Amino acid sequence: MVVGGNPRFQYGGYWFSPVDPWPEYWGQNWYQTDDVYVDYRNDGYYMFNPRYPGPGIAITIAF
Repeated sequence: MVVGGNPRFQYGGYWFSPVDPWPEYWGQNWYQTDDVYVDYRNDGYYMFNPRYPGPGIAITIAF
């Protein structure tokens, strides 16, 4: 979903918004086909895609 020009998604009653752009090498429709997970690391939340190992994408979470 795009709200105010910014992508975000909801899961478990929380809203997640990427701060960083996702890498270009992720598939065009990764958000429809790939499982991702969120982890708290280095004082922040990051989204990871196991299909494309590497650094996570910084995200914000609205509780």
